Amino acid sequence: MTAPVFLAEPGVLDGLEPGARYVLEGAEARHAGVVQRRRPGEAVDVVDGAGVRLCCTIADVEPGRLVLQVAERVVEARPAVRVVLVQALAKGDRDELAIEAATEVGVDGIVPWQAQRSIVVWRGDRAARSRAKWLATVRSATKQSRRAAVPEVAEAVTTAGLAALTAQVVGDGGAVLVLHESATTPLRDAALPDAGDVLLVVGPEGGIDDDELAALTGAGAVAVRLGPHVLRTSTAGPVAAALVAERLGRWGGAPRAGAH
Repeated sequence: MTAPVFLAEPGVLDGLEPGARYVLEGAEARHAGVVQRRRPGEAVDVVDGAGVRLCCTIADVEPGRLVLQVAERVVEARPAVRVVLVQALAKGDRDELAIEAATEVGVDGIVPWQAQRSIVVWRGDRAARSRAKWLATVRSATKQSRRAAVPEVAEAVTTAGLAALTAQVVGDGGAVLVLHESATTPLRDAALPDAGDVLLVVGPEGGIDDDELAALTGAGAVAVRLGPHVLRTSTAGPVAAALVAERLGRWGGAPRAGAH
């Protein structure tokens, strides 16, 4: 069984090598000591959300603190191809279910999209609160899936903003794949770059408007289909991310790189 993961902030773990001691404090320490009742001698991992992982043993449990003995330091290489889910805002918790599962699958970034047919609207204070909720969902899913890197959650974009982002990504050598039921190109046949970003664009419950699809394909995106069935907005992104991850060789089970 893999060790549970706790999050530190980027840079906090810098300079810590095997044999060093690290003190986990704050909410993460309280969760480990009080909620999970971790005890001395148990193995835990601490990650900084940017690819650094400390494999540790609990040396001591104190109120609000865990004293950890570092056994191994692992620096996970950044992928040459970043997989980014562009998730349209959706009612209920469907968009949050999508980003949670996509994080567990392994996406490297998430972009909230205010699509024309999105029932939910992020404006003003609600935008800040909703994005904060997405950030919390992604952090929780990162720990659940034992990842060392937390996917970036961008600010919400409109369709015009997404078209501009599409043009930039394609211009830099990446690819933007729009999941659409009328597409004739299967996702498995879509060209993937050797480096850069791959954006997977998922629409809301009502689908992607024809004008939106035209704007995105006009900026360089390619419309693709997953298969013979139409998936919910909560499942389409994670399924597409899994298929792309397999094509990129991410799920080969290779040993972690950079351990010492």
